Amino acid sequence: MPVNTEVNRPPIPFSAEAGVVVSMGALIALTVWGQFAANPGSALPWLDVAVGVVSLALIPVLLRWPLAGALALTVLATLSPGATATATVAALLVAQRRRFHVAVAVAAAGVAAHVVQGMWRPSAGISFGWWLALIVISYGALVGWGTLGQARRALLDSLRERACRAEAEQGRRVAEARMMERTRIAREMHDVLAHRLSLLATYAGALEYRPDAPPEQLAKAAGVVRDGAHLALDELRQVILVLREDDEDGESSRPQPVLADLPRLVEESREAGGEVQLTDEVVDPAALPAATARTVYRVVQEGLTNARKHAAGRRVHVALKGRAGDHLTIDIRNRLPSRPSSPAGPIGPTDQGEPGSAGSVAVPGGPDRTGAAPSIPGSGTGLVGLTERVRLAGGSLDHQVTGGEFRLHAWLPWPA
Repeated sequence: MPVNTEVNRPPIPFSAEAGVVVSMGALIALTVWGQFAANPGSALPWLDVAVGVVSLALIPVLLRWPLAGALALTVLATLSPGATATATVAALLVAQRRRFHVAVAVAAAGVAAHVVQGMWRPSAGISFGWWLALIVISYGALVGWGTLGQARRALLDSLRERACRAEAEQGRRVAEARMMERTRIAREMHDVLAHRLSLLATYAGALEYRPDAPPEQLAKAAGVVRDGAHLALDELRQVILVLREDDEDGESSRPQPVLADLPRLVEESREAGGEVQLTDEVVDPAALPAATARTVYRVVQEGLTNARKHAAGRRVHVALKGRAGDHLTIDIRNRLPSRPSSPAGPIGPTDQGEPGSAGSVAVPGGPDRTGAAPSIPGSGTGLVGLTERVRLAGGSLDHQVTGGEFRLHAWLPWPA
């Protein structure tokens, strides 16, 4: 089949070039010997010797510049059969390395050269017609063979290039998969552990700055820290199990949070000294898709964690509203502290009232007049990951500070 591209092949090694010269020398020697045997006493065989020597000298040129070498050998083929072997091999090399139409033109020139040779030096053992037919068949077979070889090399080069591209693409996919897995791990670790560890930080800070608190409250706070550490370790273990499993297996083997778990989440924040007001106006929450329910839980969890970190002791309003066939909205609001608070807080639960009321322990020089607890530093990446989680669920998330109040608002679709 035709090949429309030239093939750039590496230089032929010296050993291979020497082998070609020896082979061609043997063929030329046999041809010249036959001419001496067929024409004893004639001067033409000596012309064949000269043409054969020149043909051998042109073989290195043929191997490096096939087209130029083939044309020179074709001209010599008009003078003597001593150049026939090298001229036909030249047609094969041109077919292997040049475009198809160039190979056909060289083959046609070779046939024309042998026609001239046969007319003024006819063969005694075969008629001119059969001799010409053999020449045409030989050149046609050599051109076809060379073209087929060029097509095969082009196919192999194409397959090799595709394999290299596939390997590079596979490497890129592996790198992307690793990056996605790292992002998934970071998001899951943040969602699961940030809430729990912020509770521990609140109680640990109170233990540190209130060593004079009653022993009963110190023991209770220490128990909360111990239980919270155990829960954090358990949740960390669950996260690792989920990350080690396939997505489907992980979803089925580990209970996922739903809307029914929100009261427990709110109660944990209240036990840590927070004041949380939950307004749930979700119609038929059992009909909410599991993936959307998990996203709602994570949004509320992140909102409470941020409020505990940056506005401890301030009232947090959490409002949920939505119905099937419409959408679900989450609105979390809390006032920001007017000044940084000291790193101390209440030990044990409060009554969600003013500092110093029953159920709370006053901290001298600690909370401000609003009962602010310690401010816990954050990484600043929680809302970024939360925004991505909500976006992947088909919704949107917005957060802003307006009039000294921080607001986190999320919108999620709820198909019927």
